[in-house]
Amino acid sequence: MRLLSKLVSYLFHPIFLPLAGTMSYFLITPKYTTLELKSGNILPIFILTILIPILSFFILKNIGVVSSVFLTKPEERRYPLMINLILLLMILLKVIPDNYTIELYFFFLGLIAATSTCLLLLLIRFKISLHMMAMGSILMFLIALSFHFERNIVIAISAMVFASGVVATARLYLKAHSRAELLIGFLVGMMSQLLTIKFWL
Repeated sequence: MRLLSKLVSYLFHPIFLPLAGTMSYFLITPKYTTLELKSGNILPIFILTILIPILSFFILKNIGVVSSVFLTKPEERRYPLMINLILLLMILLKVIPDNYTIELYFFFLGLIAATSTCLLLLLIRFKISLHMMAMGSILMFLIALSFHFERNIVIAISAMVFASGVVATARLYLKAHSRAELLIGFLVGMMSQLLTIKFWL
């Protein structure tokens, strides 16, 4: 069970959230999107939110700032979250304007709000679950896309609800978070996306 919980934690690591949201948008949207538009968003987002954070993690680990990819201690989260916030801002200001899609713009704006909330909570040494924040964000984004494009994606939404339960169970089993940290993480993810919906839905 421990091995399975660790596998779930790796598969649903929050590092994959921005790319997952971007891919979800292009899979769901009925709008005609050229290959140039897709690659113009997906490739730089992949580089900025997966490759650079992985490289940054190894640098931070080598200098002793972090000890685990799951950032178990509150003090370990400060620099990775700051780096992530800067990279998300780069996407919002540099990547998306060149290949503009309003849905992705506000999706990343929501991610910036969620990441900023995580940093603010660290000031009182409260670490929310970044895994559940990611699950809440992608779930609300899928629901919003379903309404926006009037697409029936109930199966995808149901699968994400189920996956959220699996991730929460895995994190509890590994004793990585308390129930409150999991719940607040999930709510931060959902609310950060929900608050942007009125601007594009």
